[in-house]
Amino acid sequence: MIDIDYLNFLENILTDNRKDRFLNVLKNRTNHFTIAVEDVFQMHNTSAVMRSCEVFGIQELNVIEQRYGKSIDKQIAMGAQKWVDINTFDSPSACVQTLRKKGYQIIATTPHENDCLLENFDISKPSALFFGTEIDGLSEEIMKEADGFLKIPMVGFTESLNISVSAAIIIQNLTNRLRNSDINWQLSEDEILVKRLAWAKNSIKDIKRIEQRYFEENPK
Repeated sequence: MIDIDYLNFLENILTDNRKDRFLNVLKNRTNHFTIAVEDVFQMHNTSAVMRSCEVFGIQELNVIEQRYGKSIDKQIAMGAQKWVDINTFDSPSACVQTLRKKGYQIIATTPHENDCLLENFDISKPSALFFGTEIDGLSEEIMKEADGFLKIPMVGFTESLNISVSAAIIIQNLTNRLRNSDINWQLSEDEILVKRLAWAKNSIKDIKRIEQRYFEENPK
């Protein structure tokens, strides 16, 4: 449960333009789709995927770091890490199980005999879209767990795209279709309150000192 008094206290520190910007961005945020990347060695690619999530309104990015434990490249992310929720997992199974419990179907983005072209993908179901590396693709574990397979139509000689490019194409296509549909894709009121509080805290310098002062003056 969000402490509304505390939220109002923090938002009063922000400018009106900043608060209005939060509300306008949150209108276009969604958890209907979520993105997962698996063992991407070059972290600038993961950072670029996170940036695409932020730009096109995907609120959560799931990162599986079974082989390569690295931090997000903040330069590539361009501040997106302040606005996108990042969930990390040390194994594919942990990620898949968590997302299934949240109600997502598991979709592997890779050419497959039972794959679906991007323009034909059914956007009505909450989906977790998994991306692997350009060279290795997704692990066999993810492929076995997948409920469906999605691919980008290509007409050239090259049969694969860099993960950051393919993610941007798919995210833009699906979120645009989602916003033009009658699907209930937006964040709930409670989810919006949670993000308003988190974003306010991310926007205020010396937030720890301000928090301490507030709770000392307003003991519960």
